Amino acid sequence: MEQKRCRWCQGDALLLKYHDEEWGVFPLHQERDLFEMLTLETMQCGLSWKTVLHKREAMCAAFDNFDPEKIAAYGPQELERCLNAPGVIHSRGKISGMINNARCFLKIAEEFGSFDAYLWAFTGGKVLRGDGETVPPQTPLSEKISADLRRRGFKYTGPVVIYSYLQAVGMVNNHEKDCCLFSPPAQNAARR
Repeated sequence: MEQKRCRWCQGDALLLKYHDEEWGVFPLHQERDLFEMLTLETMQCGLSWKTVLHKREAMCAAFDNFDPEKIAAYGPQELERCLNAPGVIHSRGKISGMINNARCFLKIAEEFGSFDAYLWAFTGGKVLRGDGETVPPQTPLSEKISADLRRRGFKYTGPVVIYSYLQAVGMVNNHEKDCCLFSPPAQNAARR
């Protein structure tokens, strides 16, 4: 018998793989992983997650494997290169935002010792659990983190984007109640 999964991942092999292997499955703590997911979530603004996932590999290649230090050093030439790279989301605003966010990300890492330490301090290092019934577009936590990120100069980090980000990096488990991953056995294990 096939296991049940969240409705949003049905009908696309890449969405299903992402759901089963990444989305809220394990908490992320590696700086590059945290920056990659932040970039992907900000790239999603106005688009579907399916579109972003299908462009992820091309963005990884074009954006130096989402290395925040390399991206923070991008200038006008790299911006144009990224805008012309095949298979990426060709939005000057979003790519400029990614470069800006990489710089802000590194400032936070310098201030707190790591972006991971900054981010996970908002939950005391704990994974929060949704009720399995509803997935709100934003929460008081995402509003708080969004406000702080925007105060620090981040772009495309409104509370809806940040709530999606918190789910993506495993800070919030919001799988549907009948999903096989609603209560995973290794919820607090580190990934990578």
